[in-house]
Amino acid sequence: MAAVESGSSEISERKTFTGLKLCGLPWWEKRPVDRRPSRTRSGGRPPAKNQQSLIAVAKSCLLTRRRLRLDPAKKLYFLYEPGKQVSSAVRIKNVSRSFVAFKFQTNAPKSCFMRPPNGILAPNESILTSVVKFVEQPENPLEGKMKQPENSKERKTKDKFKIVSLKVKEGVEYTPELFEENKELIAVEKVLRVVFLDPRRPCKALDKLNKRLAEAEANNQARKKPQEDKASKPTAPAEGVIDEW
Repeated sequence: MAAVESGSSEISERKTFTGLKLCGLPWWEKRPVDRRPSRTRSGGRPPAKNQQSLIAVAKSCLLTRRRLRLDPAKKLYFLYEPGKQVSSAVRIKNVSRSFVAFKFQTNAPKSCFMRPPNGILAPNESILTSVVKFVEQPENPLEGKMKQPENSKERKTKDKFKIVSLKVKEGVEYTPELFEENKELIAVEKVLRVVFLDPRRPCKALDKLNKRLAEAEANNQARKKPQEDKASKPTAPAEGVIDEW
């Protein structure tokens, strides 16, 4: 009987051992880790790092694509004549394929106005806007001169202009609420820094400014003629206070 019991116990141990083999490895033993690169659903390998960086750059370029082109693109020049109103001009062109609404903002709204300060441009349409600014007298003229180098033709200031744009549908008319209702779709196109030029020192920037001002004046005169021919009440060209930035 003892031999039978020992034989049966050996058989049961073998069954349990084979059962463990069939069920898989015990929980305390680690399985080998497959370190081969994973494949995408399409069956190809994942994109390389260089390819991923190129895709990121392309996406960023598409996101920062400008709708408008400004001339000048960085600085808005004025003649430095303290105590007087001076003018400047900016050419804006719609370089996108859709209609674009635009408006100007400034951190000095009390001292300037524009003709026009806002509007809607069709694709490839351009407009020349005039900016009028009052130049305040410096509190201490001697300090103002000392801050600028003697050979400098430009006088820097803290005043800035910002132009924002909004993609709109054809036929939409500009209203002040247009930008308020679509704040999440507004894009900042450019920030122009105000720079004063010394009228007594000729330079390329001064020549370009004079040409733009002459062209802007011609456009204003041409805009007034149709109103006079219609014998209607004369209306001033579109001009207004710029929104505060």
